[in-house]
Amino acid sequence: MVGRHLHPQAADKPRLPADGDLPERKFVAGFTCSWPLDGHVGDKALMTMNVAMPTTRTAQNAMTITSFRFRTRDGGSPGTMVGQGSNSGRRLRPKIIDIPHSLSGTAPVIKNVSLCVGVDHAAVRPGRRRGHIRKMMLKPAKHVLRDLAQRSNVSLHSDSSLVGAVAAAAADDDERRAKKRDDESSAKDDEVLRRKPELHQIRAWGDKYSQLTPWEVLHVLGRAIALSRRGAARGLAEHWGALKYNQALTGDTGSFLKLSAEGKETADYYKAVQSSELGVGFALVLARRILAQRYPDRVVSIVPADTALRAGWALTSRDKGQRQNYRYRPQFFAELWKPGAPSLVLPIACKGNHSNAAHSHVQLASASAHVEAVHVGPWNETPCLIFSTELPLDGHVTVHALCAEGSGGRLANPSAEDSDLDAELSDVNHFPQIHLPSNGDEARISIPGFHITPDHYEWFGRVLARTAAAGLTAFAGNGEKTAQYLTERQGRKHFIGFTHAATGSVQDANHTLLGKRFVGTDHVFRLNGTRVEAFSGVEIALFELLAHGRVTQYRHKAYEHRSAWPSDSWDSSWGGPVSIHPDGTVLAIRLLP
Repeated sequence: MVGRHLHPQAADKPRLPADGDLPERKFVAGFTCSWPLDGHVGDKALMTMNVAMPTTRTAQNAMTITSFRFRTRDGGSPGTMVGQGSNSGRRLRPKIIDIPHSLSGTAPVIKNVSLCVGVDHAAVRPGRRRGHIRKMMLKPAKHVLRDLAQRSNVSLHSDSSLVGAVAAAAADDDERRAKKRDDESSAKDDEVLRRKPELHQIRAWGDKYSQLTPWEVLHVLGRAIALSRRGAARGLAEHWGALKYNQALTGDTGSFLKLSAEGKETADYYKAVQSSELGVGFALVLARRILAQRYPDRVVSIVPADTALRAGWALTSRDKGQRQNYRYRPQFFAELWKPGAPSLVLPIACKGNHSNAAHSHVQLASASAHVEAVHVGPWNETPCLIFSTELPLDGHVTVHALCAEGSGGRLANPSAEDSDLDAELSDVNHFPQIHLPSNGDEARISIPGFHITPDHYEWFGRVLARTAAAGLTAFAGNGEKTAQYLTERQGRKHFIGFTHAATGSVQDANHTLLGKRFVGTDHVFRLNGTRVEAFSGVEIALFELLAHGRVTQYRHKAYEHRSAWPSDSWDSSWGGPVSIHPDGTVLAIRLLP
């Protein structure tokens, strides 16, 4: 239940003494309420409400609402809500954040209610309707599903001014770090932060916006976190984790995507999680489009960087092997592959915030340090992409992005055709260091990081291909088939053993979507009181190849069909939104009877 602003007209405002001379006063505010009350509540129900309110001038500008009393009329019809409390300010807007209650149905939530001392807010004023608090109507689930399939615009920002702003933010951060090192006189964490040099605007972004659906963002996010090892209840924590944002975004064809009312009401701690995860979703949707446009003869696979790197390096104290305390790493690798040709690998770092463009500049400066940690081929020649998604509470979504170019990143020796992608992997232990070019007879210098040199190309190509295959089978809900593609450090044990259907993902469902047959797993839950079914899976012929460990054959078949997948966002026969990727994965949702 959301309250609207109840601003009294100027004639209704009482004359108040000056600040500092405000005695504690009582007020009575009556509102007409419109939610049904349970007949068992009785004539009166007492509710205690905790109030959080920003101070506007002094610490004395504070209000505490101690209680609200609900008086019902006969038959449980709408009644009157009376509030009592203390006020020592002029005009304040309390925000009720927690309501323990005993009433049936949805708890009333009152926000942005302006209260003035001595004013009867329940009184009818000339030319105004009686102020009332309406029950927050939950959007019908069928409308939510339609919104998920609705294409909207996303604002894009990548130009020379952004390059300069990020460089300035990086310089400010370097200066702050240098000052901190001088003040602390400590060797701990004193090294100068390395950042990707020579960032550029993304020239492929000729337009200032791109169209996509919220369901497409959730599909990409779901794929990205399928191997994230977020806990034993992985069916809820990671496999279906993206579904918690099914009402977080709103927009239509003629407007730009923005946070919905529900997306804005996320509690403070979870706002950071929300901006981070939605930032991943938006960044990877656009990264796939950028790379597919630039390399139309390639298939783009997004691989979680930590999972891939763990096959050759110990990243944390729980991993066996030598490691360095270097915490900067990209979040993802984009592998652009084609059977019979060497893959191109790009590190990707993506962040998100609920702030503004200035905060995105700082995030991009930080992201440039994360992508700098991995070099594929010659030093300082690895291309990369960095993103910061701005999700303001007031305004539309804007994705800020830059890139670095270079001749590296190609796993050119030997070719992918000569690599046995079907051979199982075991953990190896490379020392986390990047070798800098030496001058003449000078000794080679190394710095912390991850360097894929030519003698490791074949191995790293297999790592990427098999980690990507693990993500596909995990998205289809088959833990046993996923485990065959992972090493111990990558989390093989995480996918071995009995998985309960209520907490894990189980590959036991199949559906025909947009004319294609898919096998995978489903999840039934209630969306605003209505039962819905979500389904994730892989095209059945491709899944059969992956289930039997035939990664090379999968890649040949997926490559042949890369342009044949339907692009519709709604399947009338299924009855809900559908998103299909060129790798053969699908995410769909529909109402259940």
